[in-house]
Amino acid sequence: MSSWPLLSLIIFVPWVGALLLALFGRNLGARSRRALGFGFSCSTLALTILVLMSFDPAAVGYQFVEHHAWITALDVHYHLGLDGLGLLPVMLTGIVSPLCLLASSRIERGAHTFGALFLLLQGAALGVFLALDFFHWFLFWELSLVPAFFLIKLWGGPGAGRAAYQFVIYTLAGGAFLLLGFAALYVATGTLDFAELTRLAATGELSPKVAALGGIWPKAVFLGVFLGLAVKVPLFPFHTWLPSAYAEAPTGVSMFLTGVMSKMGVYGFLRILWPLFPEQLHAAAPCLLGLALGGVVLGAFAAMKQTDLKRMVAYSSINHLSYCLLALFAVASVTQPDAAVAASALSGTLLQMFNHGLSAAALFACVGILEARSGGRRGLVDFGGVRTVAPLFAAFCGVAMFSSLGLPGLNGFVGEFLIFVGVFGLAPWAAAVACLGLLATALFLLTFWQRVFHGPVGAGVASFRDLNRVEFLTLLPLVILMFVLGVLPQLVIALFNPLVTAWAANLP
Repeated sequence: MSSWPLLSLIIFVPWVGALLLALFGRNLGARSRRALGFGFSCSTLALTILVLMSFDPAAVGYQFVEHHAWITALDVHYHLGLDGLGLLPVMLTGIVSPLCLLASSRIERGAHTFGALFLLLQGAALGVFLALDFFHWFLFWELSLVPAFFLIKLWGGPGAGRAAYQFVIYTLAGGAFLLLGFAALYVATGTLDFAELTRLAATGELSPKVAALGGIWPKAVFLGVFLGLAVKVPLFPFHTWLPSAYAEAPTGVSMFLTGVMSKMGVYGFLRILWPLFPEQLHAAAPCLLGLALGGVVLGAFAAMKQTDLKRMVAYSSINHLSYCLLALFAVASVTQPDAAVAASALSGTLLQMFNHGLSAAALFACVGILEARSGGRRGLVDFGGVRTVAPLFAAFCGVAMFSSLGLPGLNGFVGEFLIFVGVFGLAPWAAAVACLGLLATALFLLTFWQRVFHGPVGAGVASFRDLNRVEFLTLLPLVILMFVLGVLPQLVIALFNPLVTAWAANLP
């Protein structure tokens, strides 16, 4: 099985589907077109299952490695590899992407173009999670912006144009800083390979090479890489593009943006910034802890003030992803952290990254169903009594909401619990402040639950129908996973636990 280029297939099979839809989609019937796009999107999950059958969690290095010379003059290689860190977002992409297409089945205008752009976006995101040379990693990173821009602008809401341009400008600016930082790293080291750069950092050779650049470059390299990744997550205060982009995007695209693309930034922090710049990250950690807390607390309070349900869920995403960075910065802030406490914080980060992708995608799908039923309305006060007329929908949305809230027994609890255990052991004051975010999260989610699903049946709600077959199939896998991973989180933890244990045992 290892002789097959499985990682390349994971990336490029969706692109084959995109090409087929672009060339022949116009001539296909609506059902055939949707089946073609859905089938190629499911290829990621099918191939990931094949990878899981041969994946060895105890091996902390890269597996299924594909390494070929590409541009010899620049020492650029086509280098793919997979470890526990990369496996999680690849699995998440394989689960969420087909469901995003199911949630987009109402789209009729330019449906073949929509499907082609979505598959292009899916493949680009997978390339980010699997590439190990900055040259083609950055190509995938930037290429993901193109289909995302058009998906938001062409199929989004009334403010989609402004939101799409804001999204692209912010992320292009972040990418420019990232490119500048790695250009300096290449000048200093002569390589763009992540594995080689990580080895140089671990042996203490990287810092002297970067310092030899002189001037402000040692700090500028770290700052450039940091800014490029911070915009993508996004880390407060670089988050202002996110609420508009998520709110104006069509439902399936919003699900992908929050479920997959936001994880690209967190993944970059763990794959690049964490191993390459431990000293700079340690020096900046007190300030970065404050920024992460800003995302945790202010993101939750901003969500509490929203009357647009989509913007509420968007701000909730800022809050939940900030927990991941809070744990990472808490580990970096301590000179000699306890290995068990650090492992708890890092395990919580990886688990939260995966679980948030499921619950946030489900919440956006639920808001999209409300919007479709009501003719475009999605205000907090536009509904009421939905539970009475659509009990199955209310049950599914309730599970997603309580998962996001962190209810014990559902998947969202375990990651947040591990993060708080780790952060409290490393920076107790930060854990105490972050509890304000938990309180605000409970307030806005329970307010949403009460006003939309309970009380008297609102005007226009009485005609709501319950979930149709496509909506049921969109939400069911996510809800099942929320229960399964809430009771058996070790199914996911086992895939990365040896890697996290190795990280914690070898902290600089």
